[in-house]
Amino acid sequence: MHTSTNSWWRKLTLAAAALLILGGQPAKAQKVVLQGYWWDYWNTNYPNGWANYIALLAPRLKAMGIDAVWLPPSIKNGNQGNGYSPFDNYDLGDKYQKGFTATRLGNKDELLRAVAVLHANGIEVVQDIVLNHNDGAGSQTGGGGQDPAAWEDFTTSKYKNFRYVSYSKPATDETAANYLARNGRFPKNWQNFTPNPGNNSTSGDQNQVLFGPDISYYNGSYGQSSNATFNPTQGADYMRAGQRNWLVWYKKQQGFDGVRLDAVKHFPEFAMEDFLYNMQTNAGWANGGATMYAVGEWVGSSGQMDSWVASVQNRAGTFDFSLRNALYSIVSGGGNFDLGSLPGYQQNARVFNINGTFVHRTVPFVNNHDTFRPQVSTNGNYTGWNSGSELAPHIDPFDPRLSAAYAAALAVDGSPQIFFEDLFNIGNTGKRYSHQPTSTVDLPQRSDIENLIWCHQNLRFKEGAYKVRWQAADHLVIERSTKALIGINDNFSTWQNSTVSTDFAPGTVLKDYSGANGTTTVTVSGSQTVTINTPPCNGTAAGGRRGYSVWAPTGIGTNYNRPAMPTTQEWELADDLGDSHPSSLKQGGQLPASSTAYRTAGRIYVQSGKTITYTLFPTNATRSLAVELVSPSNAILSSRTGTGNLTGTYSPTATGWITLRAKNTSTANPAQRAFLKATYTAPAVLTSVALRESVVTSTAAAAPTGTDLMVYPNPTSAGRIDMVLQTPRDLTATLRLVDLTGRLVHEQSVRLYPGSNEQRLTPGRALPAGVYQLSVPELNLSRKVVVQ
Repeated sequence: MHTSTNSWWRKLTLAAAALLILGGQPAKAQKVVLQGYWWDYWNTNYPNGWANYIALLAPRLKAMGIDAVWLPPSIKNGNQGNGYSPFDNYDLGDKYQKGFTATRLGNKDELLRAVAVLHANGIEVVQDIVLNHNDGAGSQTGGGGQDPAAWEDFTTSKYKNFRYVSYSKPATDETAANYLARNGRFPKNWQNFTPNPGNNSTSGDQNQVLFGPDISYYNGSYGQSSNATFNPTQGADYMRAGQRNWLVWYKKQQGFDGVRLDAVKHFPEFAMEDFLYNMQTNAGWANGGATMYAVGEWVGSSGQMDSWVASVQNRAGTFDFSLRNALYSIVSGGGNFDLGSLPGYQQNARVFNINGTFVHRTVPFVNNHDTFRPQVSTNGNYTGWNSGSELAPHIDPFDPRLSAAYAAALAVDGSPQIFFEDLFNIGNTGKRYSHQPTSTVDLPQRSDIENLIWCHQNLRFKEGAYKVRWQAADHLVIERSTKALIGINDNFSTWQNSTVSTDFAPGTVLKDYSGANGTTTVTVSGSQTVTINTPPCNGTAAGGRRGYSVWAPTGIGTNYNRPAMPTTQEWELADDLGDSHPSSLKQGGQLPASSTAYRTAGRIYVQSGKTITYTLFPTNATRSLAVELVSPSNAILSSRTGTGNLTGTYSPTATGWITLRAKNTSTANPAQRAFLKATYTAPAVLTSVALRESVVTSTAAAAPTGTDLMVYPNPTSAGRIDMVLQTPRDLTATLRLVDLTGRLVHEQSVRLYPGSNEQRLTPGRALPAGVYQLSVPELNLSRKVVVQ
């Protein structure tokens, strides 16, 4: 921890350095991004439905001035976990594999709807993407996942056969033979992971096998499985080309606007630059453009982060872990940190002139899911910390210096990231898992952080050049030129009062928009200086403000409002995508040969009166096709028939789901793939009725008639879980228990007979108190279990 006292010369040098970074020019393109989840995110009102939760929360975020929401990884994991163990790139919660259809976010329809609802609130979507590993090879039972010919890495037990269900090859059972014949897109073999003949290494950041089979992006990392039935020949650069193609598909299908890139030090920069280039400039209509929001997670020094940014051609920035060290020191130092030294901690690669627009690439942050791992009680209240699993030490959101840390993060250069558990209090309400996102009582926000976001957005911090105006042990003053003066004080009980230079014109009257100074105003002198007062961190200032003040010209009100955005998403109809299993969404599949049977592309959730534009793109433009929009009652709302690209428009008369589908119009037609793109506007506000419609009209997995699962008592003791299972037929079923991180904690097989079956889950050990999910995959049943 750096705690040296600044000299006058050091103050002058740091202030000059801050000015030189931008040449005194304002930086414009930036975003305030909320991390829209925490590490073990879960809500019992929306089990495996986080997309619905975020969609309901969206109007509150809009009102606060949030520009973008960072969503957790949304592709299928083998354990229905929080997303960081990716299994099938092309499964967004629409395929029935691993014993379930939905991901932790929900099914694919719900995910795409959440994106559209965020857009309708003027909020962009930043998608978390994991590119350094895959995990969970094998069927639901693990069958077929192991390749005996794989080189030993002493970590993965050679589970490196990745095969996926598809529309033409749904899962009919969970045997190894069935798994190894599945032909879903982007299968992977052991040679695609380290070690392999083209990259015989398991050492160093880019080759360590830490989280599952470690992807090798080197040219020679390709080959075939020794035991798979579906075993297509691979070519050079297989994984790099495959990920590139998938990312373009992913951006088009989901319609996200930016990316957060996980663990970027664990794969080569040349691959990262390739992927960014293709998402930004080679994704056709979905191009993100050169200024697309992109941030990589590189945990290291400012020099290392700057080097990575340069290696990816400035196409992405990094989370500023160096600055975060200083922000942590504000809190952990207990007032003894030299606050004036904070600007010197920032990374240099912060703002770039891209085609005349100054783009903030660096991301200042206080906490995120990797630095914040609390131990919690059954109801979710903090009881301690899992510090050993934190990438950097946590900052307790109940610490009185949290506001000072956020004031600094929002004042300096960059696109500041707000952590969910800092903005919203879920640490002592007893409702971590049970709150309604629409309720400010159940889910209260911290007023200091909300106020800082308001000031940042409505006073237009980042439209003003960044200048450090005062540096002292307990007082740091940053000016966003002619926009605001931000005072930061880490002293617990003493106000800080400083006279600083400013770019505001002489005679300008400034007020404190934090409210800490009440109605007091100050006036800029003829020599362009002004005296500002910043409160201590003990909360005794007006409004209970802690450790910051924000001075700007009087008369400014709420003026920051991002307009609603339409959403464009594109579905591909192909036999190696989607799934035809009755428990899946039954979407995908190419238009079949010699048949006029429909293929369902997907569903969109639309606002009444907002025009939909849809286009079918065939791969064979000489054949006559039809494309249709269909209501939940199966009425055709709009259609187009003909050859070539087919475009139509429709103005819906009701808010709700519309199905997109296509077909050949003649039995003389051969099979062909097709693409169906839709541009539409979702409602900005969802209701509980809308969420019930998701369940009632969804083609997602439903429990067969005559089945039920009851756990009793619930809450239950740690030693055993008793239940009644009702089934209409004989079968062998699997009882699976997972914790809130998605980790499988127990599994056992039981024999069931028609009628009611009393069963007992016997983990063999006392489970830690907490919330678990009990599922019976064969019956598509799932229940929450609270262990006391």
